[in-house]
Amino acid sequence: MIVYAEVEFIIHTAHSLKEKRAVLQRMTMRTKQKFNVSVAEIDHQDVWQRTRLAIVTVASSKEAADREMDHALHYLESNPQWEMLDRWREYL
Repeated sequence: MIVYAEVEFIIHTAHSLKEKRAVLQRMTMRTKQKFNVSVAEIDHQDVWQRTRLAIVTVASSKEAADREMDHALHYLESNPQWEMLDRWREYL
């Protein structure tokens, strides 16, 4: 089972693209290290207070994939430097 999610965040603490990328790099690397997911920024690359991430996980069952995705999304949402604006999930 493949689970694909898109998440949009606003980064209140970023005042430049450099600050945004520092937050993004730290959170995407930690998320990939902690969970069995792949993460990439797919939109708003040139906007310094907004980002849209794509997250994908693969598992042998829908329950396992959902659980891994839930953990990764909860971890991303727990970062106090940004606020989640939108979340979307699809099963492939």
